[in-house]
Amino acid sequence: MAPTYQLVPAGFSLAAVLLWGTSDFVGGYAARRTSVFLFTALVHGSGGVFMLLLVLARHSQPPSRASAEWALAAGLFGGISLAIFYRALAAGKMGITAPVAAVLSAAIPAAIGMITAGFPGALPVVGFGLAGTGLWLISRSEGDLQPAGLGFAVLAGIGFAGFYLCMKQAGDGSAMWIALLSRVCAFAVTGAVTLLTRNLHRIPLPILSLGVFAGCLDVSGSALFVRAAQTGRLDSVVVLSSLYPAVTVLLARFLLKERFSRWRLVGMATALLAVPLIALQ
Repeated sequence: MAPTYQLVPAGFSLAAVLLWGTSDFVGGYAARRTSVFLFTALVHGSGGVFMLLLVLARHSQPPSRASAEWALAAGLFGGISLAIFYRALAAGKMGITAPVAAVLSAAIPAAIGMITAGFPGALPVVGFGLAGTGLWLISRSEGDLQPAGLGFAVLAGIGFAGFYLCMKQAGDGSAMWIALLSRVCAFAVTGAVTLLTRNLHRIPLPILSLGVFAGCLDVSGSALFVRAAQTGRLDSVVVLSSLYPAVTVLLARFLLKERFSRWRLVGMATALLAVPLIALQ
């Protein structure tokens, strides 16, 4: 049995998985009905307001200048990447595009983490392999030679990798402050793109409500990821956190009636099997 301190980052990561997976489902569904960048700006703005209220309520200390700069850089990557990701979710099947982005966003930081922190041990490496295999099985094409939204998913995955790396570099400051600052930059970027492309228009109240809900979930997941990165290895934390497509796929299956094959079911089971192995550092 793993010591408690080894399970703490895994717990933070899995909580982020639940929040991010639900947020992506809500955001991907709502983005089909409005401008992607306008909706993404709404998500980042509402998430920033929500985290600001938490920061004020808890009287959290602001991070150092270096930490704040890395958090803003994370927001730059995350802001554009989330808009591209919503575009991918809106254009294709969530059960395909979400895992593709997750595979890339996990692979790049995990490789860098193993180079900088050293070999994590046999069991975590087996877990990495199982997680990657599971995500590949979930995302593999089944009949379509080029699934819709796949190119956007690849770009989003690369951008999310940059977000993970910058969040890790933000250091040990307040996770809520780091999440808040990243959202400030993300809102500024997506808001500027919205204004420049003149995509301002009225958002229907149901879509507005979904955007606020998705924003609160997304920024909370980011704060949990920061805590996971502060208490654990980057490679383990990123691989675990990148299992969020399993939540998105399940919600798409049961709520939108998207079909997935036996292999996708095997993929999800394989990814879940990887969780305890990665936690045993």
